This record gives sequence, structure tokens and C-alpha cells, in this order.
Amino acid sequence: MNHRLRSAEWFEREGLDAFLHRSWLKAEGVTDEAFRGRPVIGICNSWSELVNCNVHLRALAESVKRGVLQAGGFPLEFPVMSLGESLMKPTTMLYRNLMAMDVEESIRAYPLDGVVLLTGCDKTNPASIMGAASANIPSIVVTGGPMLNGHWRGQELGSCSDCWHFHEELRAGRISDAEWTEIEGSMSRSHGHCQTMGTASTMACMTEALGLTLPGGAAIPAVDSRRSGLAERAGRQIVELVEQDLKPGDILTEEAFDNAIRVLHAISGSTNAVIHLIAYAGRVGVDLTLDRFDELSRSTPWLVNIKPSGERLMEDFYYAGGLPAVMAQIAELLHLDARTVSGRSVGENIAGAEIVNPDVIATAAEPLQAHGSLVVLTGSLCPDGAVLKISAADSKLLRHEGTAIVFEDVHDLAARVDDPALEVDADSVMVLRNAGPVAVPGMPEWGHLPIPAKLLKQGVTDLVRISDARMSGTSYGAVVLHVAPESAVGGPLALVRDGDRIRLDVDARSLDLLVDDAELARRRADWTPPSRKDERGYRRLYVEHVLQANQGCDFGFLCGRSRVVADTLTYL
Repeated sequence: MNHRLRSAEWFEREGLDAFLHRSWLKAEGVTDEAFRGRPVIGICNSWSELVNCNVHLRALAESVKRGVLQAGGFPLEFPVMSLGESLMKPTTMLYRNLMAMDVEESIRAYPLDGVVLLTGCDKTNPASIMGAASANIPSIVVTGGPMLNGHWRGQELGSCSDCWHFHEELRAGRISDAEWTEIEGSMSRSHGHCQTMGTASTMACMTEALGLTLPGGAAIPAVDSRRSGLAERAGRQIVELVEQDLKPGDILTEEAFDNAIRVLHAISGSTNAVIHLIAYAGRVGVDLTLDRFDELSRSTPWLVNIKPSGERLMEDFYYAGGLPAVMAQIAELLHLDARTVSGRSVGENIAGAEIVNPDVIATAAEPLQAHGSLVVLTGSLCPDGAVLKISAADSKLLRHEGTAIVFEDVHDLAARVDDPALEVDADSVMVLRNAGPVAVPGMPEWGHLPIPAKLLKQGVTDLVRISDARMSGTSYGAVVLHVAPESAVGGPLALVRDGDRIRLDVDARSLDLLVDDAELARRRADWTPPSRKDERGYRRLYVEHVLQANQGCDFGFLCGRSRVVADTLTYL
């Protein structure tokens, strides 16, 4: 090893401090031979019984430990906050930054030479990467993997795309309560994250595309023994990364982000990835804007046939060749010399990768669509941008003008959406405000506004819906999201009224409120911001410091890296 181990500052010095550090570690029953002179590898575990996606990570940690020991390292597992979208209220997005702080400060404070990040549910992955990127010591990610495909009456079910679909069927009276209960027990039949191309699957793919996990790791099912094998290999590889002193900052370059954005479009990934990738970039000093996502979308083909934009599920994706097969198809669009935690370049990682099942992964020569699935909109209603997943929308609505029906918040929406007296038709534009990062707070996944029941009964399957919220990556429809600035800070969404005309034009990348400037000025003069919901604790900190969606919803004071070694030496 050509450099001094960071852990040596704790264990290899003379004096009382080092004596105490070694003594306290020996209290755990380990000997000098176990740790002295060896790289100390932290296993950062987001395991929790509150999070079904992550409940198996304790077992994966044992596989990582085997690999670390095989390579001559000393593994120490430690817990961090765990975020589970299914049970946490109002949203895990509120706590992503808090978990990122937990990860970063745990790495900074302890004698770690490298870290393996065990992640699963969709915010545990970004939070862990954000924290590790700022701490900037050698790091590798092991994602938890998707659950097995759901099955019900001969249909393959995906969480939670089919939740939304069958809930609409229930509200329209086309399935019974008994059938709804059957589906509840049939959809999620193993641990692991959602098996659609939701946010968790998307961010696992982004992790692989960025080069932060071993190739092929994104799609291995959670219960497949090969995921444990991957974890063991990651344990060996992190020791090699410490030897090379290869850090997240060496991997998360502009070229790596371009690769990830290309992959995002090719897999028709979650809109949430846009926010998370921008947040990553802010942590390592890369200038990544919404414009870059749209620019690369125009020349990247959509290849992956997975719900909610397609028909298949992540288990099928793994058997069909997984992400290496996708990346090999778009190799000419990628920066193949980008570095990865495997110790090899992107090009070397995907060399020879082939499509096994073309029904799941299309070729670049015959793509599902010649361009990417996500577009970025600007205009008078979203001057700082908004996003739309066109692959999951009714194409007839991608150029649309209609009359606004405004809901002040999610409670107003719930109270009125199924009211038979609601003046709504298939041309209406549903607008939800006060759902952004500051308003709730946390920017929940409320953007997939339910289609009013009376329209469902008429056979309407999609409607233009606009909000400053996010939506689950498992959702679908002509849903415009992440409108910035949000309404709670005075964005134009705050000024929309029932009956206003709104125009969406995807080809022009525009979203406009068709109200004259003088009228908008009068409305703005009458507008007052909503009152704060929280006056103490983390939620107050969040509201005071969170950036808008187009800036990644990080805290401004967290952008950039900490200086872990320098700070450690200062306090020793």
C-alpha cells in the first residue's frame, strides 16, 4: 500500500489515545492480529424491519464480511437511518438529507479506510451515496435487489404500478373488494424493493451506470443466491479500492453522470432519478442541470420493456441480460473509459454483454422508441423546469390545451376528486399545488393524481395532471411533476385558478399558463405564502435550507465534500 491508512491515526500511534482506541476495540473480543495493519472496512447497513426492501440486508452484511476477510481487511458493521417509502409519512424524501448526514458523519467520525453501503428502498440508496460522496473515502454500493414477480390469476403483478391500476378498477366498480384483497396478498411475495422500474430499481441501475457497484448487480433478485455472491465480491473489492485509494470523487465525473443519464432514458427510469442525480452532482462539484437530461434524451433510445412503461418486471430484466446488456446496446453513446469500482472501465465492464430475451430488452437497431422517455419542460407555469415521463403517458395528451381544475393540497384533492358534482371532463387539466419540498414539507409522491371516478366509469384512462410534487417511479400517466419554483415559495403554480387555460406541448418542451401578465400581477399582489407546519427540529431545518427540485432538493450547506482526514487529525 502506497499510502498510510486512515485507521492508523486511531490504532497505530503511540500514547494514551491509541491505547484507549485499541483497548475499546479489544473489548469486543478481537485481537491485535484482527485489525492492526489491516484496512478497516465499514459496512454501512440500512437494515430495518420497518422497511421490507431492506429487511434482508443483515444477511447480506455477512456476505460482505466474508469478502473483506478474504482480502485481508477488518470489517465492522454499523447502522444508519433506514427509509421505507411504504410506511414513512409524509414521505421518505423529507428524510433523505437527514440519512445522508447520518452516513457522512458516521464515516467522518469513525476509523474507516473504506465503506460498503448496503441499500435497498429508493431513498436509502441516494442518501447513502450522497453521504459517501461528501465524505469521499473509498466506497462501493451493494443494493438489495428487487422482489420476485407478483402473480394473480395468471397475471404478473408489479408493485406498485398494478396497485394504481387495480385501485382504479376498484373505484370504477370493475373488480370486487374480495378480488382487491386477493391482489394485496399476491403482489409483493418476497423481500426486496419494487420489481417494476420504479425509483428503487432505477436508482440501482443509476448506481451501476455511474460505476459505484459491481457490473450486473442492479437487477439480481433479492432472494437469488447470486446477490450474496455479489456482496462477497464487493467485500473483496473494497479492500482493493482502499489499496488504490479510489474514491467516489474519482468516479463521479461529468462523464459518469452523462452515462447515467443515457441509461436513465434507455431503461425508461423513474422521474425521481433526475432529482437524485442532480443532488449527487452537487456533492462532488459537477454542474448538472435539467437541460442536460433533455439534451441527452433526444439522442438516446428507449430499450427496456418494464412496467410502468412496459409489460415485464425486474426479475425478467435480470434473466434477459440486465443492465450490462442495455449499456452494450448504447455503447457508442457512452464514455467507455469512465472509471468504476470494479477496477475496470465502463467499456471493459460491458464488453461481450448480450441480450438474452429481446422481448424485455430491445436492440438499439429496433428500439421501443428512438428517443428517451423523460422530457424537461419550461414555460410560464414552470420557469425553472418540470419533468414528464412520456413513455408512460397517453400520446394524445402530449400536445394538449385544457381548463384547469385546481386542488389546494392533497386533502382538498381527496375530498373532491370523486365528487359526482366535480366539473371535470377528459379535456380538463388537474392541478395540485402545495405539495413541493417546502410546502408539506418533503415533496411527497402525490403527483399521480387519481382520475376522478366519474371519468373512470366513462372509460377515461389518462388525464393531464400537473403538480409541484413527485410521483412514485411505479406510477404512470400524462403527469407533469417537479414544477419549479413550487407554489409555496411563490412559483406561478400558486397563481392558477379554476377555469384558466393551460397548454402542454411536449415537442416544444413547453408548459404555459394562458393568463395575461396584468391579471397574474393582480393575483400575485393578493397571494400570501402558506403558514409553516413545523417550527422546531429537523423539519424546521429542512424548510429553511432545502433547495428546489431543479437543484436536487439537497440542503445548500451540504453541497460539496467534507475533509475527513484533515478533520480527524484536528480532533485526535
